[in-house]
Amino acid sequence: QVQLVESGGGLVQAGGSLRLSCAASGTIFVMYAMAWYRQAPGKQRELVAAITTGGSTNYADSVKGRFTISRDNAKNTVYLQMNSLKPEDTAVYYCNARVTIGRAYEYWGQGTQVTVSS
Repeated sequence: QVQLVESGGGLVQAGGSLRLSCAASGTIFVMYAMAWYRQAPGKQRELVAAITTGGSTNYADSVKGRFTISRDNAKNTVYLQMNSLKPEDTAVYYCNARVTIGRAYEYWGQGTQVTVSS
């Protein structure tokens, strides 16, 4: 069973930075494409950033130039560096792991709260 544990959320002022981490266990991490999603109150969950097994990345337009996703396969961890945070970045951030072996498998972390004050 794959387990994803997020950490690094918290309260920060606008313009500040946070670094989220997601540690994976119970699987061969290098096989999984990883992503960060977020869900604000009353809104749908949305993709923030994703990174493939080969290291290619893509970002939501709203975070381009401010957020950076990266992975350390030796540590089974994916990161989300968030700079120049805005109040509209306030949400619960979820780690996602996805692999296709015959069929698609997808796993989610429990989420970590990020609150940006103005």
